[in-house]
Amino acid sequence: MTDPAQDAVSRSSDTAAHREPLKKVAVLSAGSWGTTFAKVMADAARSNKAGVTDASTEFVLWARSPEVVDDINHRHRNSKYLGDTELPGSMRATSSAREALKDAEVVVLAVPAQTLRAQLTDVKDAFPPEAIVVSLMKGLELGTDLRMSEVIQEVLRIPARQVVVVSGPNLAMEIAREEPTASVVASTDEATASLIAGACTTSYFRPYTNGDAIGVEIGGIVKNVIALAVGMCEGLGVGDNTKASVITRGLAETTRLALALGGEAETMSGLAGLGDLVATCSSSLSRNHTAGKLLGEGLSVEEVAERMTQTAEGIKSGAAVHELAVKLGVEMPITASVVKVLQGQLAARELGPRLMGRELKSEGEQ
Repeated sequence: MTDPAQDAVSRSSDTAAHREPLKKVAVLSAGSWGTTFAKVMADAARSNKAGVTDASTEFVLWARSPEVVDDINHRHRNSKYLGDTELPGSMRATSSAREALKDAEVVVLAVPAQTLRAQLTDVKDAFPPEAIVVSLMKGLELGTDLRMSEVIQEVLRIPARQVVVVSGPNLAMEIAREEPTASVVASTDEATASLIAGACTTSYFRPYTNGDAIGVEIGGIVKNVIALAVGMCEGLGVGDNTKASVITRGLAETTRLALALGGEAETMSGLAGLGDLVATCSSSLSRNHTAGKLLGEGLSVEEVAERMTQTAEGIKSGAAVHELAVKLGVEMPITASVVKVLQGQLAARELGPRLMGRELKSEGEQ
């Protein structure tokens, strides 16, 4: 009896070798990053350089909002999230996730991390069993401390080789404007990673493959928490020295956690580690940086949530990151302090003194 997942990977290898371009890609859902990544793939299909997709490939986005569906289908825009950015004609939207999933060979997931399990459970019977699943999400599940790729595998009952993680210094609005960037496409299966990399290669989006899916995912998760800390620093009006210190020590925390889970140190010095951390901590386009700045200015977590139109994953996943670190015996003082602020146990203005007052030690120590 053949393994359907292995058959899918074998076909992926064939496709990467310029055979049978993909016919349909589904994207759940049509927020800023999901829409932008669909645009990247649609642009790659139009250029047809890698042979993975071509002009016949259909990109179907699921959106909850009827207004977003109408905007994409009739005006080739997603004005709510991407302003006046023009979307390729091969992209269309639907309010039915099941319609989007039907016959899809690749499914891209870009939903809020804490809703993933429920949303997958609702439509798992409609998931094409052989589809490659691409995760754009950066969070840990509260209660289980599972990475998004692990939630996908558990709910859909598919092997790790069928799952791909995309992460890096990828601010959706900049990419939608076709400002050049690089990213990482990671999977435990090289052929699967190569397939997706080929499907998202454009003149402005340059993917690199990586076999360290754990490290790539952890880099994308923890940087959100560190970005909250840097944002708080900005909201409090402190200087660049402080922010650079938090970023650097935040990378050390991220690396320790990744290594404890089986990730690789080299990944943390690359696009999915340092690259993503710097972009997220430095840009006003970053949701987590913005949320941290508002917290630093004195707003409560509830007030920040009301002010923002999109989810800042660090607020939701911070507690899970801290819980996982404690479970593994990994010291993450910045993360621990940010979580205390989020839980109302520490004022943002106390963040600096708390970190500066820690016991002196070698830079290489935890």
